[in-house]
Amino acid sequence: MTTRYGATPGEIATWIERAGAPRYRLDQVVDALYRQRIPLEDASTLPRALRAALGEAFPLALDPVVASTGDDGQTMKWLWECRSDGAQIETVLMRYPERATVCVSSQAGCAMGCTFCATGQAGFVRHLDAGEIVEQVVRAAHASPQPVKNIVFMGMGEPLANYDATWTAVERFHQELGLSARHLTISTVGIVPGIRRLATESLPVTLAISLHAPDDELRNTMIPVNRRYPLAEVIDAAAELGASRGRRVTFEYACIASVNDLLEHAHALVRLLRPLGPRGSHVNLIPLNDTAGYTGTAPVPVRMQAFATILRSGGLTATVRRNRGTDIDAACGQLRSRVQGTMPDPTVRTSRDESARMAP
Repeated sequence: MTTRYGATPGEIATWIERAGAPRYRLDQVVDALYRQRIPLEDASTLPRALRAALGEAFPLALDPVVASTGDDGQTMKWLWECRSDGAQIETVLMRYPERATVCVSSQAGCAMGCTFCATGQAGFVRHLDAGEIVEQVVRAAHASPQPVKNIVFMGMGEPLANYDATWTAVERFHQELGLSARHLTISTVGIVPGIRRLATESLPVTLAISLHAPDDELRNTMIPVNRRYPLAEVIDAAAELGASRGRRVTFEYACIASVNDLLEHAHALVRLLRPLGPRGSHVNLIPLNDTAGYTGTAPVPVRMQAFATILRSGGLTATVRRNRGTDIDAACGQLRSRVQGTMPDPTVRTSRDESARMAP
């Protein structure tokens, strides 16, 4: 069965024609679902009977299990259960004064096995299809007073290991939601064939590579897939993509105290990335977020600033990220499927579990 946000406008048009409804109803459906970004049930331009029939023909793919809020209500996380098989995924909405960003999952679980990441610790369940990816964003948008302007594939899973569904979702975000490709970011641990494939695509999406170490010896202990795609190949692929787009690549670097945050690591990172040129890359330093399965900790702030100073002195651009959602396990590396014992009382609103504001 085709799900609501898995259906293309062409598939909806075929259904409308077979149902004997006027063709202009297609524009009203697409306008409600993607431009207004409202639930089908609230699409008042459509007759009630047609809404009910469409809802039955194109059901939702995800059921909310629980929603949590943090950062004084500015960050929200959903745990969803896929109706098809019960697989669980998480989605994060980050609100700002004029816009919102959705962090979307591309897989249930993850097979990459990165040692410090909760998703990798939980293991791999399956790929998501494009409809399940798109639905996360639209339903998060239902809960945001600010318009969703940015989408980052930084949730559960490795997007480039699920390339076809990821790219189909990217095209839908661009075409149906009308988002600029430059506001769509795909994060990868370094799947080289996928990076090279991205370089051939027509939409200039932003690439973020989860680097986390400046040399193969250390990275092998943190990111198992580095043994298959070592750093030299990853950097070459990044340079190829950057040249094809005329844009810099972002390198994510989760700083772990006494593991990869030494000053010698900073100098090694400069040597690794300097060949990309002063405008070829940007390093985003991220304080490690706590996970139950990893004992490492984040460096003290002064240590991270010293690391950033070395990168900048070496000709790189570098920023230190302020993490969002750590109070609800919604920050980078913290997402994982989890079985909740009970649903919270929807009449009770707390800082952590707020079912009353679940996306419909």
